[in-house]
Amino acid sequence: MSVHCLLVAGGSVPGILGRWRCFPVLLGSSLVQGLHNSCCRKKSTAPKKIIPRVALCDENTKKSGNALDKLFSSEQQASILQVLNTASNKELEAFKLLRGRKSINIIEHREKFGPFQNLESLMNVPLFQYKTTIQVCNSILCPETEGEKRKFQDNRLLRKLIKPEIKRERLKAVNSIVSIVFGTRRIAWAHLDRKLAVLDWQQSECCQLMKGTYLSSVYLQEISSVISKMPNADLYVLEKIGLSIQNSSRFPVLLHFHIMEAMLYALLNKTFVQDGQHQVLSMNRNGVGKHFELMIGDTRTSGKELVKQFLSESVLKEEPRVVFPSEKIVRYRQMFSSTEQQRAEELYDSLLQAIAFYELAVFDTEP
Repeated sequence: MSVHCLLVAGGSVPGILGRWRCFPVLLGSSLVQGLHNSCCRKKSTAPKKIIPRVALCDENTKKSGNALDKLFSSEQQASILQVLNTASNKELEAFKLLRGRKSINIIEHREKFGPFQNLESLMNVPLFQYKTTIQVCNSILCPETEGEKRKFQDNRLLRKLIKPEIKRERLKAVNSIVSIVFGTRRIAWAHLDRKLAVLDWQQSECCQLMKGTYLSSVYLQEISSVISKMPNADLYVLEKIGLSIQNSSRFPVLLHFHIMEAMLYALLNKTFVQDGQHQVLSMNRNGVGKHFELMIGDTRTSGKELVKQFLSESVLKEEPRVVFPSEKIVRYRQMFSSTEQQRAEELYDSLLQAIAFYELAVFDTEP
């Protein structure tokens, strides 16, 4: 064995090479020889070719630029450059792929460096890689039609309004729906056909659900009893309330709403196992409120007066927005009057939700 010094790096200071300390260590002769050979090995004298990173980037950019030239004809390139060099920020944002920061970057690059001379120079703009540039060029040559833009916007709004996602074809084919709204003490539903005729509208008291420890058997019994009174429909639409879990005092109510929603999904989706098609949907509460202008900031106000107006118009107007059948109008007006003092918001909201569902999702028109 031999005694050698092992250099060990000490604590380092930013910008200064760390101090080195020498410790005696015992090393076997073979290990010492290996270390000696490794340290003393002659370096190759053959010069190594070092390619700077910048050169590699330039080469890749050049190849990409050449590829771009081959993808588009001279006429197409001229058309694209005409848009890139003359369009305002608002005009650029009309193209789907140039919305947001990309259009701003084009304007800033144009102001700083002048007009784009070729398609390759577009890749010098932040957020524009080779594939992105191709997509942008194609979108400029074949812009979205007004119909396509509207369809994109409508689908985006629909996804925010209704969960889970459902195909437009199914929505357009709906003949009747049951709109369901539940609270802590009652559950209400409104059955409307596509003529906005009210076929059924009622509520049921459910005062025992939040008492005790949220027994599943009690929820099953109560909700099954309520569902047995509901008519059949193409779709069942539940109100989705966006309560925050950050407020711990609301947790019991939030838990109740989640249990109710889960029970209704399970009990009403009778054919889901066979065909995988949802019969139960959830509709954003605030989305309905905005449709009827019932929102004050983030808070939704009562829809009682609006429902009262619909009841009156059904008698007074020849073509009312909502149709209450003549044989049922008296009973519905009496039911409404009896609930005015009870603040039966679930009853009012179930009707408003059904109307909003047809007007926003099925008919796709504003009243």
